[in-house]
Amino acid sequence: MMAEELKVNIIDHPLVQHKLTLMRQKETGAKDFRELLEEIAMLMAYEITRDFPLEDVEIETPLTKCKAKMLAGKKVGVVPILRAGLGMLNGIIRLIPAARVGHIGLYRDPKTLKPVEYYCKLPPDVAERTLIVVDPMLATGGSSSAALTLLKEKGAKSMILMCLVAAPDGVRVVNQDHPDVPIYVASVDDHLNEKGYIVPGLGDAGDRIFGTL
Repeated sequence: MMAEELKVNIIDHPLVQHKLTLMRQKETGAKDFRELLEEIAMLMAYEITRDFPLEDVEIETPLTKCKAKMLAGKKVGVVPILRAGLGMLNGIIRLIPAARVGHIGLYRDPKTLKPVEYYCKLPPDVAERTLIVVDPMLATGGSSSAALTLLKEKGAKSMILMCLVAAPDGVRVVNQDHPDVPIYVASVDDHLNEKGYIVPGLGDAGDRIFGTL
């Protein structure tokens, strides 16, 4: 399903939407919030890998030899944007255990709302992998766009941005800066408030994941 005027894929699977509603509720504690985020990340990863190419291989079952399907093409990497992106990592890794993991550290300057890089550690073969870049919130789009730019500078050629909740502003920024990168989200919310938070949103995802409210 495509949101109007925005290049973004909305994963509207009933389980994803149900779990997102539970996450939005202010009374949901850190433990439940983390577990729900991990579950949604796995469900979303299932959807975004739907078009991954397959190849025929010959295997032997306990009864006979046969041809079967296995993943072909590029290998996968997962790159969480620290720190909130870590909350989505395990769900994806459980689904794609062979994926390599990189980390990008960015924080948003509270005055300028601009992203500031403080850490980057990636697999050496990023050019050969399809990278799933994850961050629960796509708010102003600054951090996600900066992360994608950094990955391209490091040689990445195939990327997917996967977020939980987005604001239209953030989607537009990534569309403009990185039109080659598809965006997958569970919801495009209404707007950003004066502090750059997504409304209605779910609060600060990092604080809710790690209990640092």
